[in-house]
Amino acid sequence: MDSGIYRRDFIKVAATAGVALVVGLNSKGVIAVGNEKSELNPFVRVSEEGVVTVVIKHFEMGQGTTTGLATLVAEELDADWETLAVEFAPADNKKYKNLAFGAQGTGGSTAIANSFMQYRAAGATARDVLVRAAAAHWSIPSQEVIIEKGILKASGRSLHFGQVIGKALTLVPTAEPKLKSPEQFTLIGNENLHRMDNKDKTQGTAIFALDVKVPGMVYAVILYPPRFGAKLTTYDSTKAKQVAGFLNVKKLPDAKGLVVYASSTWAAISARKALVTDWDFKDSENRSTDELVTYHRTLLQQPTYQARKEVSTQNVNAAIESAVTVIEKEFIFPNLAHAPMEPLNCVIEPTEEGVRVHDGCQFPGLTQPAVANVLGLEPKQVEINTVYAGGSFGRRATPTSDYQVDAALAFLLLGRKTAVKLMWTREDDIKGGYYRPMVIHKARIGLDGNGNITGWDHRVATKSIIKGSPFEGSIKDGVDHASVEGVSNTEYQIPLLSVGLSDAQTKIPVLWWRSVGHTHTAYTMEVLLDIIAEAAKQDPVKYRLGLLSKESKEQKRIAGVLKLAVEKSDWDSKLPVGRGRGVAVHKSFNSYVAQVIEVSVNDTGKVKVESVHCAVDCGVAVNPDVIKAQMEGGIGFGLGAVMRNEITFTDGVVDQSNFPDYEPLRIKDMPKVSVHIVRSAEPPTGVGEPGVPPSGPALANAIYAATGKRIIELPMSKHGVEFV
Repeated sequence: MDSGIYRRDFIKVAATAGVALVVGLNSKGVIAVGNEKSELNPFVRVSEEGVVTVVIKHFEMGQGTTTGLATLVAEELDADWETLAVEFAPADNKKYKNLAFGAQGTGGSTAIANSFMQYRAAGATARDVLVRAAAAHWSIPSQEVIIEKGILKASGRSLHFGQVIGKALTLVPTAEPKLKSPEQFTLIGNENLHRMDNKDKTQGTAIFALDVKVPGMVYAVILYPPRFGAKLTTYDSTKAKQVAGFLNVKKLPDAKGLVVYASSTWAAISARKALVTDWDFKDSENRSTDELVTYHRTLLQQPTYQARKEVSTQNVNAAIESAVTVIEKEFIFPNLAHAPMEPLNCVIEPTEEGVRVHDGCQFPGLTQPAVANVLGLEPKQVEINTVYAGGSFGRRATPTSDYQVDAALAFLLLGRKTAVKLMWTREDDIKGGYYRPMVIHKARIGLDGNGNITGWDHRVATKSIIKGSPFEGSIKDGVDHASVEGVSNTEYQIPLLSVGLSDAQTKIPVLWWRSVGHTHTAYTMEVLLDIIAEAAKQDPVKYRLGLLSKESKEQKRIAGVLKLAVEKSDWDSKLPVGRGRGVAVHKSFNSYVAQVIEVSVNDTGKVKVESVHCAVDCGVAVNPDVIKAQMEGGIGFGLGAVMRNEITFTDGVVDQSNFPDYEPLRIKDMPKVSVHIVRSAEPPTGVGEPGVPPSGPALANAIYAATGKRIIELPMSKHGVEFV
């Protein structure tokens, strides 16, 4: 065994020993100081060795929350970035709730936005008591004490944080500790600050859920129905029992499948394949994709809900009927899988108090009570050890905590005494997981003789993501905002815009997918804007700017990113034959992103995405390098989806199963991406999702510019476009 120990590894161990200074919220929700036994939710912990640990209340799936939240604390505390440690917070809805959701969880690009002031205040409070403690130790005014990289200094003397903890614990923190002003920042906005998780992930020491093993653990996989809503009638495990390593098989409650237990993942998967089953499909989803498209189209004929009640549909239709030009388009978006690189998995093991779940847990606030309910425990008896997750894109944020609940059921059925690691294969998730819902948009738009919009009737048919979930309380007047966001609340000044919505009913489970409704609404709106601009014989950029008010701060920010992306792309320069540029701009998760994409077409008519110029305004840029990475990743994610991805059904059975037929973006597909961040003093907003929505329509508009093909049904590869 290697006896070497890395510096950060030593620090992590040291941070757990002895007395510590803890800074967090007390029972009144006020920042307070205490020791490890205090009833606080720690955001910051300082050990006797002087090590600063930042407790991260949002999990890490690659989006950079560990770096972002650590930056906020380190900035205000002047901690040493190279010795800073991080750890994930335990499950506790009351102490670590997401201020946007009211429960502990990560999603909606809210991590930095809702924690910005919390973590800065925690760092500033720690600084306040440590500086005053050092001043008391040296019998000098606190104004004479400075901190440099985690060391307290004054007049040639120095102490590390741990040496003044005893005194600091006796001090009452200042009610409103002074925060740094932007010109004092050295870490916030620092483009050269390395990610907190770089080292562990590069060296392979970072622990993902897939890496977790506990003593005596057995492996489990589940055989789910081939169609959603089907019920198991009979099964024969004779052949499964002949597989080496097979241990047991149990029927899930409500006949929703079979759990196969084995001594290894491979044995469990092999035994599952050997099962012989019969299913009842009477109440399952048995329609094929074409039937589902037809069904959604019928829903468009008479919308159930109006998302903009202040607008009279009668007036809208009258304006369209009297228009000089009428544009009518239908957009079809398929179901999409999340397909994170790390398949779903978690470990559940017994403890003296109850159970411990090891998981890349995106929503501890939902998972803890869900597991407790299955096992007849109190939520506090369910400990959640959150580890790194290899991606999510929304898949791990299920309101039902689906895979964790099934792990609890597998643990329960085996007798509650043996640790169980539930494993999903990629085929399990693509063929039987949750999906972005199928969506159809239909728009009728009237233009006057000058190309001005006189009326816009927009209709959407899709299955609601929110209805039936714990977040159903956000539904207003029957409208699931996630179905129409980006259309109903567009920042464009469009007179007489009506938005009708109908909820599709299907057994196919749906879930938020990276950037949720904006994935299809941005595509529809931004392609339509290009179509309208062409009909009006105007430049698409100038037409968009004409719909944005100079008096509105939000619309000025949209115009700002649009102008920046256009400027950086050299939009007005002439392109050679076989090249085309497209533009799109969209606001989502309170961030503003514009993209200009350039494509080329070869001699055989195949398209190659050459470059993307992306401008983003996300308020204060806490970690510019992370922002750039998220924009790049979002662009790649969005491009891959519109280029080739779809989930289709034949008689209710998913046709796709893995990356050969649900093809992700390949390295050869990835264009050169230039990200331009707008300098801003506005509060920070999201970056994990806003890079996705503009990428699809910008590509579609570029393809039209180069080939004359309008792509209004996705994926592009199935509807008129081949890629190099």
